Amino acid sequence: MHRVPDLSDIQEAAERVGVGLTADEAAVYRVHLARMLAEFDEFVQARTEVTPPRFPGAREPGYRPGPDEDPHNAWTWKCGIEGSGSGILTGRTVSFKDHIAVAGMPMSFGAHALSGHVPDFDATVVQRSLEAGATVTGKNVMNGLAGGFGFGGGVGDYGRPANPHNPDYLTGGSSSGSAAALVDRQVDISFGGDQGGSIRIPASWSGTVGHKPTFGLVSHFGIGFGSDQSIDYTGPMTMSVRDAALALEAVAGYDGLDPRQTREVPDAYDATSGLGAGVEGLRIGVLREGFLGATEAVADSVQQAIDVFDKLGAVISEVSVPEHLSIGGAQQALSAEATLAVRGSGFYGAFARTYYPEDTIAAITRAWQHNQELLDPRALLSLMAGEFSRRYWAGRLYAKAQNVRPGYIAAYDRALSEVDVLVMPTTVTQAPRFEPVDDPATALDFALQSPVSQSAVLNTRPFNFTGHPALSVPGEKRDGLPVGIQLVGRMFDDALLLRAAQAFAEAVPFDEWLTVDAAVTA
Repeated sequence: MHRVPDLSDIQEAAERVGVGLTADEAAVYRVHLARMLAEFDEFVQARTEVTPPRFPGAREPGYRPGPDEDPHNAWTWKCGIEGSGSGILTGRTVSFKDHIAVAGMPMSFGAHALSGHVPDFDATVVQRSLEAGATVTGKNVMNGLAGGFGFGGGVGDYGRPANPHNPDYLTGGSSSGSAAALVDRQVDISFGGDQGGSIRIPASWSGTVGHKPTFGLVSHFGIGFGSDQSIDYTGPMTMSVRDAALALEAVAGYDGLDPRQTREVPDAYDATSGLGAGVEGLRIGVLREGFLGATEAVADSVQQAIDVFDKLGAVISEVSVPEHLSIGGAQQALSAEATLAVRGSGFYGAFARTYYPEDTIAAITRAWQHNQELLDPRALLSLMAGEFSRRYWAGRLYAKAQNVRPGYIAAYDRALSEVDVLVMPTTVTQAPRFEPVDDPATALDFALQSPVSQSAVLNTRPFNFTGHPALSVPGEKRDGLPVGIQLVGRMFDDALLLRAAQAFAEAVPFDEWLTVDAAVTA
């Protein structure tokens, strides 16, 4: 039983909710709070029946591999959990960014603050991967509470995954370990997380396929917090388009556990039957605004890919979506106050009628609320911006950011009524060099003011906000570093993006481009 709060505790709690209490008034409330808290404690201590994972297998906690086994620091834990033995992922290995719950395995969020927490349930993407025959081989390093909220510069408590193409360069984040493990050919499929580009940026900078599905198509149940649930996604990262399609088909569909999913989400999704249909007659729109700020190397590599589509029979045209240049402000406004809400509610928030994993919610909430010293400067700045947002605009900023979303969706939908697929660079620059960040001023300048940080999310963040599917595939490398090509489509038209990407992969030396020691093309 927690102690009964004293009078000063009660006065402080009242002040936090905007009410001033005298000592005598606090004493009145203390009597009733003591009774209520005792009832709460009795309820929370009562045993809750937990459904065991469907594939118990060898649910050992796993182990932390050493540098000989993990040369680029891609793994927090390795393990071996066998799935059904039959299904479309049979024979393939799967790993998960370490904010995705795997029963029996530690879940760290890249932070020692969650050391010792082991979920007792599988996230939907984990269960469905096992049902489809996959073997789960571990969890991947991510930017954590100690270096979080970053696309590649932040370093969590488990260190920085190095870019296998050149360790002096950033891998991209926050699904950095997933990218490094794939390029090292240590896993076939890895599920990352993406709330502003955190699947597609590492895919672009590290040379993998990275898919942010249509909003709601893949359940987010069992996956930890982002800054706002309405912009947070999970999706597959792979070294081949076919594996990405298989992974999507295995896990996509309505599950009743993710309150973000609506009934427009199908129960199952066919991502593979049309994979080899080619692009003859496919209308591909080159997004003019998506090339603003692109380096010559990136623009040239993406143009080369467009030329390939042209030769394959696609119909190429240029399209313009001016709103592409202003959408970032809306998402930034959304994220600030949402970050403050996450700090208060941890894993899911409230109000949805679904399963709430008690131990994991408690562990994440404690880490988030009581380990502020572990927050990197960018995360702390977001919290403070959210606090002042609430204080100055009383929720109006967040409400407006949500309310303008339909207009931005409509802007892209108009373009996608004239073409089938939009194409642009995933990131307008290649991976930048890693520069250690040792003080808050440098960290904030890098995260918010540097040209790299300003440009990294230009073409990824808009589609977190609108929900359109976006797929990054590697183009030809330049100066030994990968370039990412982003394909964007209509809602739930993910299979068409995969089909276009597969046609491209079959037409070029795709495997060579994905190889770390491939010849450098000037």
